[in-house]
Amino acid sequence: MNDAAFPQAHTSIALEQGYGAHNYEPFPVVLVRGQGAYLWDDRGRRYMDMMSAYSAVSHGHAHPRIVEALRKQAGELAVTSRVYYNNKLPLLLQRLCELTGQDLALPANTGLEAVEGALKACRKWGAKVKRIASDRVEIIACRGNFHGRSIAILAMSTEAQYRDGFGPFPGGFRTIPYGDPAALEAAITPNTAAFLVEPIQGEAGIVIPPVGYLAECARICREHNVLLVCDEVQTGLGRTGRFLACEHEHVKPDGLILGKALGGGVLPVSAFLSRRDVLGVFAPGDHGSTFGGNPLAAAVALEALSVLVDERLAERAATLGRYFLSKLAEARLPLVRAVRGRGLLIGLEIDTSRVSARAVCERLMERGILTKDTHETVIRLAPPLVITQNDIDTALEIIRNTFHELADQSAERPIA
Repeated sequence: MNDAAFPQAHTSIALEQGYGAHNYEPFPVVLVRGQGAYLWDDRGRRYMDMMSAYSAVSHGHAHPRIVEALRKQAGELAVTSRVYYNNKLPLLLQRLCELTGQDLALPANTGLEAVEGALKACRKWGAKVKRIASDRVEIIACRGNFHGRSIAILAMSTEAQYRDGFGPFPGGFRTIPYGDPAALEAAITPNTAAFLVEPIQGEAGIVIPPVGYLAECARICREHNVLLVCDEVQTGLGRTGRFLACEHEHVKPDGLILGKALGGGVLPVSAFLSRRDVLGVFAPGDHGSTFGGNPLAAAVALEALSVLVDERLAERAATLGRYFLSKLAEARLPLVRAVRGRGLLIGLEIDTSRVSARAVCERLMERGILTKDTHETVIRLAPPLVITQNDIDTALEIIRNTFHELADQSAERPIA
């Protein structure tokens, strides 16, 4: 990294390092503005965004329709709490249910909150509807999952660092290999209430299961009266080339978790959607959120959904994703063990014996592309869905040149 270009003594960086908890290791760039698929730093340099804030900025930065919806609603009514009705949340709930085919929606703020709401609903459904003893209800998840970092969610995690020092964890969770329907069927017991799964494991390294996996899991869950809950916080809302990633296998889950892009890149908005008998287990006082369902968030999410449909962003992701993946495969990039993805959710698996994935990200940043490694082995390429083919061609040239340069350097010594 060029210290002259990215000085550690920068005031913003120094202040964050001095006053912030060190639970992140940001790249040394201070971003001040975004527009569409691009970001600018405090020195005026432009970067192509290949992260989209983990899919939260699928609509692009500062989308004018979404910003206007935010501005207009903020000037009228922002937060009231759910103690009262407001005139925006009902419209969002209706729109979400119509687009997903679900019966009811539970609004929240972050993806983690929506997952927690889903866990509570599934457990209570298991106890009250399936008649499992309340201290025996189990939920199955997959190894390598990422559903958040709350204590309950960490009980399902198989990532050592996420769990280190944060126990003890609550019981009632089992994990199985990802992509293996037989493992799911073998793990189900009379106490199993739900199976929580990502259609594509994003944080694990853009891991795509075998064709037919989700459909077979749906069949197994139906056969055993187990709820299939799909976490589409990262993969949903157009990212993989369909409105929902589970639609690639024509699966309608019993429960669906949405977040990130639902906030249009400007606010945290999330939701758990499910059948009436599942979310119907909640009575007043069972669950709540001060900010969940506030009129400002609802207005923004409504506009984000309209933009997604009107601008055919899922279709754009499908077309541009196929193009991007094909060109990356054709490039036969040195230092890359595998290229995989669906839509505009793409991963490059790095030969870490020759170069670290973070070093690749740092070199790409120097050349005007912002991205992030996952688990120190895979580079994520997930731009805003408003990106153009010309933008992708520009990115491809930079990526090719960067990998060839790093390959030449790594021939002499590994690059950390």
